[in-house]
Amino acid sequence: MKLHAILCLISMASLAVFPSMLLAQEHKAMSLWPKGAPGEKGDIGAESDMTKPGEDKDGKRVIRLGNVTNPTLTVYKPAAGKDTGAAVVVFPGGGYHILAMDLEGTELCEWFNSIGVTGILVKYRVPAQPDSPRGMAPLQDAQRALRLARSHAAEWHIDPARIGVMGFSAGGHLAALVSTNYDKLAYESVDAADAASARPDFAMLIYPAYLTGDKEMMTVSPGLPVSAKTPPTLLIQAEDDGVPVEGSLVYYRALKNAKVPAEMHLYPAGGHGYGLRSPVAPLNTWPRRAEEWMRASGLLAN
Repeated sequence: MKLHAILCLISMASLAVFPSMLLAQEHKAMSLWPKGAPGEKGDIGAESDMTKPGEDKDGKRVIRLGNVTNPTLTVYKPAAGKDTGAAVVVFPGGGYHILAMDLEGTELCEWFNSIGVTGILVKYRVPAQPDSPRGMAPLQDAQRALRLARSHAAEWHIDPARIGVMGFSAGGHLAALVSTNYDKLAYESVDAADAASARPDFAMLIYPAYLTGDKEMMTVSPGLPVSAKTPPTLLIQAEDDGVPVEGSLVYYRALKNAKVPAEMHLYPAGGHGYGLRSPVAPLNTWPRRAEEWMRASGLLAN
């Protein structure tokens, strides 16, 4: 009995000392590209958290990951008894310069787990390189992530017909980009996974950036060819956002004109870059609206 008690104490101490290690073991991470990302030179410096002292959100630190040249995805699975089979590929924001990996990434995947959804967090390449279009490398990573998710659907116990995307700020633009540019490979095929579809089954754009293509903010960016095949979309934004809300408005109108099912929630106040941490009501209820939209769309049925 004494030996058993000692072993229990050691086990409890290990849980207390190494919680992050144990959490990491619960998730499946993989490189998007088996032989390195297409066209990546890896000459921009080491990947690192670029957060400076005092840069926090709602009293908590934010990870601002920069110099990403080896993009990955990490799978967050809900408890088996809650698993609905739906999955969401998550793109953090950061102006295509850094990635807010916790605020707009891990925290969302954990929230998705709470409603029975698999979260697939994509660490896509940033910053944008001066010799290529801003969204090109991220689009390649986004397409690849969706194709990998579908090719691993059986292994990850997800429904290949219920794989959506959610993005924040620049990640919201990336979610729109892959929603409208999925039918043509943005890179040369690297393996059998690239035969799978890169079309999201649904999209959630949270305070998205770069959606409008003119100074008057009256039209959708020409890089976002909305069509009848664009997936059903939810848009969330605050009217006092530093990113003009007109982007969401014109994108919603384009969806409506294309007869794509769409829902938009505009809130009077709340700013930008809040993730799940906003203290501002009623903006802080947006996750509930997202869950309701998913349920009403039949995405959370077991």
